Amino acid sequence: MKPLYLNIAQNNPAFQVFADTVQIRTIVHLFKWIFILLLILHTSCRSAKTESTAALEINEKVKNRYAPDKRVALYQISITEKNKQLLLTGETNMPEALDQLKKELSMNNYVFTDSVQILPNMALGELRYAVVNNSVANLRSEGRHSAELATQALLGTPLKVLKTNGDFYLVQTPDHYLSWVDHGGIKLMELKDYEQWLGSEKLIYLQSYGFVFSDKSRDKKLADLVLGSILKINGQDEKVYFVEFPDGRTGLVDKKEGMPFADWLAKLQPGPELIEKYSRELMGVPYLWGGTSAKGLDCSGFTKTVYFMNGFIIPRDASQQIFAGKIIDPDLKFEGLEKGDLMFFGNKATPDKKQKVTHVGIWVGNGEFIHASKQVRVSSINQGSPLFDKANIDKYLGSRRYLNQTDPGIQNLNSLFRKP
Repeated sequence: MKPLYLNIAQNNPAFQVFADTVQIRTIVHLFKWIFILLLILHTSCRSAKTESTAALEINEKVKNRYAPDKRVALYQISITEKNKQLLLTGETNMPEALDQLKKELSMNNYVFTDSVQILPNMALGELRYAVVNNSVANLRSEGRHSAELATQALLGTPLKVLKTNGDFYLVQTPDHYLSWVDHGGIKLMELKDYEQWLGSEKLIYLQSYGFVFSDKSRDKKLADLVLGSILKINGQDEKVYFVEFPDGRTGLVDKKEGMPFADWLAKLQPGPELIEKYSRELMGVPYLWGGTSAKGLDCSGFTKTVYFMNGFIIPRDASQQIFAGKIIDPDLKFEGLEKGDLMFFGNKATPDKKQKVTHVGIWVGNGEFIHASKQVRVSSINQGSPLFDKANIDKYLGSRRYLNQTDPGIQNLNSLFRKP
């Protein structure tokens, strides 16, 4: 039997209204606290997300400032959060960029741990330098033989070594290009040996292709050479130079095929005629993606090699070369061009896309330019010519003048053997 007061309450309408009101208030109160709790959680998450995003934005800003082109500057730094602190990981070959990142994070009151690795890697020990040891070293985009050919480096080219991965080394060329080379293509050196090699008398090879022989009988070839190969000179007689490779191999080169590097550079008279001479010297060399030698050339490898033989180190790729030198023919009318100017081709800018440079050639006058396409060949801008190149003419983006220009992207070749 229920208590009397409970029976009265259940049968009393006023009490029932009171009970319902209490229940509604309880539910409303409960939802109110749930809403407040969710709001607190949302605000906290949003705040954390905003702080994390701000740190990432700082990192991206520093990267864009110091390493806008990953082909020539390594900046692979990541920021994550661990135990309410930021953790900086990754690697870079620019300690000044890392210092700037840490400075800006500190200015924004971030607490962080720096675990970024500065290259060169300590695992290299003292072997942080190298010299190309074959006529041509194939430098790849990744540390494996099956990776894309990124570029090439000629015999005698000095390199900075940044890290190792098995038999491959990440190196930086004199034009600052970053790529991987296998151990067979280079001679690793400590600073003392590297500086000694840089300061030694050298020979530059001036034929498109040839050989180093083991002795004067010329019965045995020691190695091949290409235009621009550089070797150490140990001596000479009336007919030959006695030369040495970076790894110590010795042989001889016919005097008619090369000359001392310092003498050649002193007598060199870079100009329109010499540009055309070496452009035509390379006629017929097959197109090779990543090639920068007489064994094979891509379009920018061709222009780079021609300018190398005129005493200059210029940017590696066409999309880099277009930002050096003096702007010529801004109206794209093939006007004002002089022999030796670089002509650029590609996809023109649209409201939705930026300009994209895909090809480069060298203007040689009379409406003609020489470029590496299928092979090194001559093309014309004149519709009546059998060499008319409509496909490229329709993609013309303008030209640049490198001769007699002061530009940080155009280095004099005498800087090639400057001590680090």
